[in-house]
Amino acid sequence: MYLQLLKSLNRLHPRAWDFIQLSRMDRPIGIYLLLWPTLSAVWIAGNGAPTLANVLIFGLGVVLMRAAGCCINDFADRKVDGHVKRTADRPLAAGRIRSREALALFAALVTLSFLLVLCTNATTVWLSFGALALAACYPFMKRYTYYPQVVLGAAYSWGIPMAFTAATGTLPASAWLLYIANVLWTVGYDTYYAMVDRDDDLKIGVKSTAILFGEADRVIILSLQLLSLGCLLLAGNRFELGGWFQLGILAAALCFVWEFWTTRSLGREVCFKAFLHNHWAGLLVFIGVVLDYAWR
Repeated sequence: MYLQLLKSLNRLHPRAWDFIQLSRMDRPIGIYLLLWPTLSAVWIAGNGAPTLANVLIFGLGVVLMRAAGCCINDFADRKVDGHVKRTADRPLAAGRIRSREALALFAALVTLSFLLVLCTNATTVWLSFGALALAACYPFMKRYTYYPQVVLGAAYSWGIPMAFTAATGTLPASAWLLYIANVLWTVGYDTYYAMVDRDDDLKIGVKSTAILFGEADRVIILSLQLLSLGCLLLAGNRFELGGWFQLGILAAALCFVWEFWTTRSLGREVCFKAFLHNHWAGLLVFIGVVLDYAWR
């Protein structure tokens, strides 16, 4: 239904689908992975009763900034995506969209996101420049460091401190536990994603944690995921979250163990499925947060 709706936009303009693919709106998994921890922070910052304005601002902001990140990512990778099996048909790599068009869409999406932030407060507006810097530099990191996933984690987690400043005007130290937890989780699932392209990346000289971790990849990913849950438990204790939240953490842990078990073969398809599966872990933690406040 969702994809059919997007494809119907081609009736408005024959190139609409190319720009939808560029912004990855046809593949909402990235939205989910960014949305669940951001909404969890919005709920915690609002003490279980966030304002509708903050829910809408951060929900729409997730969609827009994720799309913007995809645009700048494809711009950065326009000369290498054609050499990678999974990305060879992306519209920028395939020549269906020009570089300046991708940059123009990136600028438009960032501008819309900034207009949303202007509806919050000065502290949150200043923090938003950090989000922009991280989103813009992440795609280029894979050329210089084996830790681009860490930069992605920092970018994907930046909505967490912004959620607290938007709700309270302050940034409590405990909020950084949520931030660190999300960085660790993101490095874990994006390493699964990088494992899909590892053979191609080695040929073209692109760096990633999947290459850095080598044969220890799955063990390190599971360790990062469990450390992430440990940080969430510490944060939950600071924010006085109880049984429902802890149940959500347990359910997420089971998701991570399932991913570890099913990726034994290290095949491209199973690693990609493990990456996709992480959104359920994020959703379960978010449900735990919501229920914990609702049942008080």
